[in-house]
Amino acid sequence: MSKTVASGADAFVEPRKETRPDFKELKSIEKERREILLRAELPFWRILMFWSGTCLKEIATDSLVWTTLIIYIGIRIYANVVDYVPDSVELLQKTNVGILGGFLSFFLVLFVNQTNGRFLEMYGFSKACSGRIQDVAGLAKAQLPIEVADRLVRHFNAAHIAGYVGLNAIGQGSPYSKTYFFDHYNEEAKLLTPAEMKEISRHDMDNSGLCMKELTTWCQQDVTDARIAGHIDTYQEKFFHDKILAFRAAMDGMYDYTDQPPHFFYIHFLVLLSALYLPLFAIDTAFAGGWGAEKAIGLDVLQGIIVFLQCIFVVGLRSLGTKMIDPYGDDLEDLSVINYVEGTLEICATIMKSKQPAKGAPSATTGLL
Repeated sequence: MSKTVASGADAFVEPRKETRPDFKELKSIEKERREILLRAELPFWRILMFWSGTCLKEIATDSLVWTTLIIYIGIRIYANVVDYVPDSVELLQKTNVGILGGFLSFFLVLFVNQTNGRFLEMYGFSKACSGRIQDVAGLAKAQLPIEVADRLVRHFNAAHIAGYVGLNAIGQGSPYSKTYFFDHYNEEAKLLTPAEMKEISRHDMDNSGLCMKELTTWCQQDVTDARIAGHIDTYQEKFFHDKILAFRAAMDGMYDYTDQPPHFFYIHFLVLLSALYLPLFAIDTAFAGGWGAEKAIGLDVLQGIIVFLQCIFVVGLRSLGTKMIDPYGDDLEDLSVINYVEGTLEICATIMKSKQPAKGAPSATTGLL
């Protein structure tokens, strides 16, 4: 990411400062994500004590919720001040806001179900990428010379990490940058040599998935070179290629879903319905709360709680669905990308360093024979 600054006849490219989270911030977000995942099985009273990772923050900052509550409170204050029953009370009794609420509930639940399906599908793509890398690492360790296997696994893990960085080019962007994400793991795990880094530098990793594509192709070339060198036969080569192409297909699936979120028309439709329904519900509930001799503070409080619960239902479902649209962002509810990357690197390191005891050593008796 850079910009050109010109002065007279001279022009130079000034690197643009990276504004996305650094690795320390990414790790902090990841740690909190993993903690939130462990809360699902806690007792209900402990679950209610949390603020982060809940719908409370979204509801507390949503202007529609406050507008709805203000409408209800304003009408009930007026009802407790006057001593007569306005004519509009009888007219509002003939309306049926509940029908609109039923339709809205259906569309909100459908929206959440669709976005949840997207979320789980993209989670499956992420785990599939990790799984195919582990498959190739196991095959490489068993069938290839160690230096050839190491090169292949290094390139494959580099493609994995570069794929998450390239997601910044589409959708809502990605918090995983080359500077703070790819370079960190590249230095830590020694994935690419300086010459290899120079070779892929022609691609803008932060704004393109082409770097991932090229590194994946390098993996295929590594396998083909191994076959040419006589380390594997054509059948084994095909098996390697199938795993590599399955990885690329899973990564492409992540890019495809990120590039095509749910239709804005649908989301606008839900927001419009919510913005019309909640104030109408507040008015309907407030006018039904009693006037003149029938008014009661206890009933006002109870009806107010019902209005607030309806706000939680509508705004909460809408926010939940919206948050699941892009699971590769920096929200606490998003997927644990760092966990997938580090887990894959750790498993690959374990596979590549694995050693069996000498063939002549006495074998353990399992009791199965």
